[in-house]
Amino acid sequence: MAEKKQEDLNFEETMQQLEVIATQLEKGDLDLDTSIAKFEEGMKLSKKCNDFLENAEKRITILLKDGNDIKEENFIQEEE
Repeated sequence: MAEKKQEDLNFEETMQQLEVIATQLEKGDLDLDTSIAKFEEGMKLSKKCNDFLENAEKRITILLKDGNDIKEENFIQEEE
């Protein structure tokens, strides 16, 4: 099975990769350049996880906004 590109990962897969990177960095046996590259990759994954959570929060807010009358509305995802 081919490895997914970072942008194609879902939340759980992104978290899993972030945990692997954190473990690698915590071991402390990487050289400086590799550590920095792993840290940068981890920061990108962390931002992606945060984006997933923010989008989920927006969807929940839209669902709950109308009180007892629950209906789902589309929202426009913010582009950065």
